[in-house]
Amino acid sequence: MYIKTLTIQGFKSYRDQTQIEPFSPRHNVVVGRNGSGKSNFFAAIRFVLSDAYTSMTREERQSLLHEGVSTAQTLSAFVEIVFDNSDNRFPTSRDEVILRRTIGLKKDEYSLDKKSASKADVMNLLESAGFSKSNPYYIVPQGRITALTNAKDHERLALLKEVAGTKVYEQRRTESLRIMSETDSKRSKIAELLEYIDSRLTELEEEKEELKEFQEKDKERRCLEYALYQRELEEVGAALEEIEEERRGEVHSANVRREQFTDRERQVQNLERSLAQTRTNLTTLNLTRQGAQSELTDLVRSRTELECTVSDLRLAVQRAGGRRETLEGELATVDRQMIEKERAIAELTPEWDRVRGLESEQKRALDNARARLDALYAKRGRLDKFRTKAQRDQYLRAEIASMETFRKTQASALAGLEEELERAKRSLEEVNDSINATQKKSEDGRNRVRELGEIIAQLKDKQADDTERRKELWREDTKLESLVTNAADELRSAERTLASMMDKDTGAGLRAIDRIVAERANFDGVYGPLYRLFEITDDKFNTAVELTAGNSLFHVVVDSDETASRVLDIMMRDKTGRVTFMPLNRLKPKVPPAPNAQDAIPLLDKLRYDQKHVKAFQQVFGKTCVCRDLTIAAAYVKSHGINTITLDGDKVDRKGALTGGYHDVRRSRIEAIRNVTTWRTKYDEGRARLQEVKTTITALEQDITRSAGAVQVRSAEQARARASREGIAEEIATLYRERERHTARITRLEAEIDQLTSELSGLGARIDGFRAELASPMAQNLTSAEEDLIETLGREIEQRQKDLVELGKEKNELGGRKNLLEIELNEGLVRRREELRLKIETLGASEAGDSGSDEALDAKARELKALNNAIESLTKKIQDTEKDIEKANQQLQEQRSDLEKLQNQQSEDVRGISKQQKSTERYLAKRQMLLNRKDECNRNIRDLGVLPEEAFEKYTNEKLDRLVKKLHTVNEGLKKFAHVNKKAFEQYNNFTKQRDQLIQRREDLDKSAQSIEELVEVLDQRKDEAIERTFKQVAKNFEDVFEKLVPAGRGRLVIQRRIDQDEEDADEADEAQQSSIDNYTGVSIRVSFNSKVDEGLRIQQLSGGQKSLVALATVFAIQKCDPAPFYLFDEIDANLDAQYRTAVAAMIHELSGTAQFITTTFRPEMLATADKFYGVLFNNQKVSTIRAINREEAMQFVEQEAQAQ
Repeated sequence: MYIKTLTIQGFKSYRDQTQIEPFSPRHNVVVGRNGSGKSNFFAAIRFVLSDAYTSMTREERQSLLHEGVSTAQTLSAFVEIVFDNSDNRFPTSRDEVILRRTIGLKKDEYSLDKKSASKADVMNLLESAGFSKSNPYYIVPQGRITALTNAKDHERLALLKEVAGTKVYEQRRTESLRIMSETDSKRSKIAELLEYIDSRLTELEEEKEELKEFQEKDKERRCLEYALYQRELEEVGAALEEIEEERRGEVHSANVRREQFTDRERQVQNLERSLAQTRTNLTTLNLTRQGAQSELTDLVRSRTELECTVSDLRLAVQRAGGRRETLEGELATVDRQMIEKERAIAELTPEWDRVRGLESEQKRALDNARARLDALYAKRGRLDKFRTKAQRDQYLRAEIASMETFRKTQASALAGLEEELERAKRSLEEVNDSINATQKKSEDGRNRVRELGEIIAQLKDKQADDTERRKELWREDTKLESLVTNAADELRSAERTLASMMDKDTGAGLRAIDRIVAERANFDGVYGPLYRLFEITDDKFNTAVELTAGNSLFHVVVDSDETASRVLDIMMRDKTGRVTFMPLNRLKPKVPPAPNAQDAIPLLDKLRYDQKHVKAFQQVFGKTCVCRDLTIAAAYVKSHGINTITLDGDKVDRKGALTGGYHDVRRSRIEAIRNVTTWRTKYDEGRARLQEVKTTITALEQDITRSAGAVQVRSAEQARARASREGIAEEIATLYRERERHTARITRLEAEIDQLTSELSGLGARIDGFRAELASPMAQNLTSAEEDLIETLGREIEQRQKDLVELGKEKNELGGRKNLLEIELNEGLVRRREELRLKIETLGASEAGDSGSDEALDAKARELKALNNAIESLTKKIQDTEKDIEKANQQLQEQRSDLEKLQNQQSEDVRGISKQQKSTERYLAKRQMLLNRKDECNRNIRDLGVLPEEAFEKYTNEKLDRLVKKLHTVNEGLKKFAHVNKKAFEQYNNFTKQRDQLIQRREDLDKSAQSIEELVEVLDQRKDEAIERTFKQVAKNFEDVFEKLVPAGRGRLVIQRRIDQDEEDADEADEAQQSSIDNYTGVSIRVSFNSKVDEGLRIQQLSGGQKSLVALATVFAIQKCDPAPFYLFDEIDANLDAQYRTAVAAMIHELSGTAQFITTTFRPEMLATADKFYGVLFNNQKVSTIRAINREEAMQFVEQEAQAQ
């Protein structure tokens, strides 16, 4: 073990923190100028390790703190030494040990391995590592060598004693002598007491005989007095038993009356609550009735106004009824006429088409015949016109070509007419489609108006229903407002009552917890106070549960202590109240087995709670059972080691406590908790229902608003649909006219097509004739066949003309009839039908305005019906409310009557209790008087002292007057013994006992004194042995060390004794052995520096350098007796000669193999053998620093210092 490194801050000249580079485990040398801080460096190590700085005053501590030129004041300083403990010399099992001492104006502290430690612990640790207090020479500061050089012989002897450790023996010897002195003092006091006791015993022997005669008389007296007192005691006991029996009867009747009184108190409370509830209900019913009556008045007023409106509408409808019937009849007539016209047109059209077809055929046949006839006439004319066939053929060819060209032209025209006819037919079809679409649109418009009317009616019905529903909800809202307000008042009252049963801080804490759980998340583990977590299955156990739980009812149950800590942090931050938590994870209830009996019921069995809270309930109620009375309860406490309680609340604790008395049921916490729970439930339910009703009212109001908006929208749509239908009628008439125009055009085109067809047929016939003629030879006249054909064709043309005229007449007749029907249908009947429909639809609006229409009448009628239903419902509700009010008033009267009866009974019971209290007071006074007499008799009997056996039987049957006479006689005889010492026997016995105890004590003290004398002898002997042993060892070490330092010389230590003061006899001191070290007077030194055989010189005869060498040899010798792990030498070579400095340096180098040396020097010899070097510097601010340097720097510094000196 060695010092590894050193850190200094604030200590003396080391103001700043200075950490020295690790020391060598062998020899380290510190160099520096005088005053630079070398000695302060050694002082810092001594400050931590030695006793040089103990029990310092404030001024002494101040002197250790740095005082430089800096303005900043040093308030504390510390020195920290780090030891290498690789050899485990310190028993800490660490490779390094860090020891620090910190000092300030008001503190002085040690720390070990950066942990605070006491000074005693540090000193014990240093002792265990070899830092011996008996050998302080492992640290040799400046001046120690000089002091040892100038020491006297007796001072060296004291040093030797210190090294030998004789202080311990001397301390123990001094303590033994002190105890010996105290023992002698006690023995002298015991001797004095024994002398006094012997004199008193002699006096008491003389008083014993007279005392015996007195005792005989006194025994007789005490027997008589005992008989008198015993007889009086028996009389008093009989009287006490008698009044106690009477008292038991009264107590039983009082208990019965008390139970009845308690029951009636509960009944009174229940009746008062029922009365309050009935009054609240009655108030609510009256408010409901008033509101309903007011609403009914408004409804009746509204119904009257609505009935007048309906009557007016009905009159308007009746006025418009004739017009409507006329229009509807006319509309029916028009519909019939349209059907008839359409049927007639349908019948005429086929006939007209047939006649028109026949006419076309006749025209074509007539034109064909005419063409053939014209061709024959033309041929006849050409016979005269042309002379040659060629002329004729040329002419025929020209005609044929001309006709072919014309026929093509006509055929093209026919094709154009046919295309135009097709377009006209398509246009007609389109018009017919438009007519059908417009009629459908008109019908859709009419249906849309009707549908909108129905939707509007439904919306109005829904709006009326919602309005009625809203009124009902308004009534319910008013009722609920009253109920919630009452429930809130009752809840506040119940909470105030409950709060009055707990302290203010607990109430504030419970409210804070409710607020924390409600406002913050992640507090599911807070289950609430215990009273909210259970229900009592039977009300008769209320008192037992309440008194068993006590204030635990208000303890808050949580799942874990972590949850409790979180809640407590918030409560501490908000500064709100105090509560007691029951963390379920920390509770470990021990529930004893319950007795298996009917008369001891576990209280837990009468509670209903959630199983996850079972630990909390076992903690509070698990050790308690309910018993019928205190006798049974006490028996179960003794037999089963449980707590018991009666139904009245009297408790027997297993530790012996008995608690009971009157319990006011009107201040029951359980009832208060139940009231709070009941009213909180009612309040929450009422508030929830009230919120639901308000939400429903808001939703209904929104629905009513939406319905009103929808009615407006639908009414606007209906108005637009009606306006649209008025334009549709005109559009239909226009389309009918368009159809007639297209029909006429088609007829014209068909006629033109027929004419062109006939013309083309004639052209064909003529072309065929020309071609036939072209093919025939040239003749002078027509053939007979052709002549006959002319006649036939003439007759045929004539006949066909007649037939065509007939067909034309018939066609014109049918066409005229058909056109007339179509004109009547399209121009008259269709337009009239649309006009009639519009008139019927707008009849009410055109005649009586909107309010007088059928729709308005229907709406008002529905409104009137809904109003009648509402009035009927409200009337029924008022009647029901009247019945409820009547029933509530009747119930209120009955409850008042019952309450008055109960209060009267309670008043009678109070008077009875008052009488019973007076009777009890009389009983107690009489009982107290008898008890006083009994106590007096017992006291008198006790005052008689120990009675003889005959006292209990001798005068048992004696009469009272004889006993009194005998007692008088005995008292007269005792008067002559008034001067006798009545305590002579007792005093004699006491003094005898004290004498024996003192003799035993004196013997014990004699033994103790002998043991102490033996101990002192042993200590003296051991002290002698330690001195002799240490002297021999130090003397031998001195010779060896001196021989190494001065090889040519010799040195030895000589012990001096009191019996041999002469210097000549000093040689024989080693053989002479004395029995006590008190004969030792000193230790002298004899040395020779140049001879090993001469006697040598005493130390006083040596030079200064030789004295210092001898002193160093003495130090080395002492150190070898008790080796330390390291040594600190401060300028030990200052006064040595050069050769001796070299010898000392060599010895230190040799010893550094087993121990660490840290030395300071100004001499180069010490540097030659050292392993590591350090330089101490000092700046202008009086601050020291130390750093590692090499050997050359150290030698250079020493040489400079030597030159400076």
